[in-house]
Amino acid sequence: MSVVEMKVPTIGESVTEVTLSQWLIADGDYVELDQPICEFESDKATLEFPAEASGKLIHVAAEDDDLEIGALVAKIDTSVSKESGGGDAPKDDAPAKEESAPKKEETKEPATVEASESEDSYAAGHPSPAAAKILKENDIDPQAVKGTGKDGRITKEDAQKAVESKKQAPAPSPAPAKEAPSKQVVFSSSENFSRETSSKKMSRMRRTIAKRLVSAKNETAMLTTFNEVDLTEVMKLRKTYQERFVEKYGIKLGFMSIFAKACAKALMEMPDVNAKLDGDNLVYHDYADVSIAVSTPNGLVVPPVHNVESLSFAEIEYKIKELATKARDGKLTLEEMSGGTFTITNGGIFGSLLSTPILNEPQSAILGMHGIKNRPMAIDGEVKIRPMMYLALSYDHRVIDGSTSVTFLVKVKEYIEDPVSMLLDL
Repeated sequence: MSVVEMKVPTIGESVTEVTLSQWLIADGDYVELDQPICEFESDKATLEFPAEASGKLIHVAAEDDDLEIGALVAKIDTSVSKESGGGDAPKDDAPAKEESAPKKEETKEPATVEASESEDSYAAGHPSPAAAKILKENDIDPQAVKGTGKDGRITKEDAQKAVESKKQAPAPSPAPAKEAPSKQVVFSSSENFSRETSSKKMSRMRRTIAKRLVSAKNETAMLTTFNEVDLTEVMKLRKTYQERFVEKYGIKLGFMSIFAKACAKALMEMPDVNAKLDGDNLVYHDYADVSIAVSTPNGLVVPPVHNVESLSFAEIEYKIKELATKARDGKLTLEEMSGGTFTITNGGIFGSLLSTPILNEPQSAILGMHGIKNRPMAIDGEVKIRPMMYLALSYDHRVIDGSTSVTFLVKVKEYIEDPVSMLLDL
């Protein structure tokens, strides 16, 4: 027997362990060369593991197992051909034998038929099953019905007559009204309440997210500054040009591309917000790779859109849509997950009015968008209803001073409230 061992391959420099999230080929089934046999969940993405040979697959690891790089996952018996079935159950091609022995006479048990009128098997005065059903449905006491069957049994016809008699009987006169007793509240018994618990292993992505969030909270000097932005001009821009934008580019102009562009311009003007801490050194970037937070069934991922400062609104929208689709389908590559100098997260799509986003290390700042609410605002001495959004900028105070963070957020606000200035690069 010739066996090929399948081991966890090297996935990336920072990946030392994966979780076997799902077997795609059953144990003992035949597998073709390069056919995916299982899925690995790493810290950042879900990856398919292709077969290195053709043959019968033998599982070694189980689903939900945590496996180090190089660990044995499965074996492939290459001596088994596809024609042999690779573990499938053998088929019986022989024709069925005819029964030669004479059939024995079947002994049948007496069946109780609902509509049966054979009353011999019931006690005296009791209704038959069919009669009992009719009486129960019409709330009639069997003791009040005279049976005409053998030994006084109540037949189906007796029950039907009792129903007719009840319908024809005059309605009883209402009883004199009595003084209502004092109301007594009856609470449910706690014995009927659910007290069950269940346990489920956290996915590798969820465990990684948890560790990184705790690290960001404990290892950085994180503060948050707030502001609010009037979206009147942005909404007017989208309403005026949306149809022409879709006709030309085949995609809608959304809020995220406008906010990403505004942040990118502000980042180019204020490099401290676009920097990261590396030991005792500050690393500055002359580009803005804006990570966009995307919610997936396995957790939040933040793939970056590279060089946002150099992209058009349409290019940003295309890239965001592409990354979001891949993220939700679990098809992001490690390269697509790497990098990023600044992050934007939009809790407003879930109804959030205000929040304090947590840093996406090693980045030094993250912008939180929120829900758009019509609120009365003082405009040129008059009260007007405007679509307003709260903005939150969380930042690492070790890298960014308080005045710098406030100034940055004000710049983003100004760009959003005057989007034409971004188009004209002013």
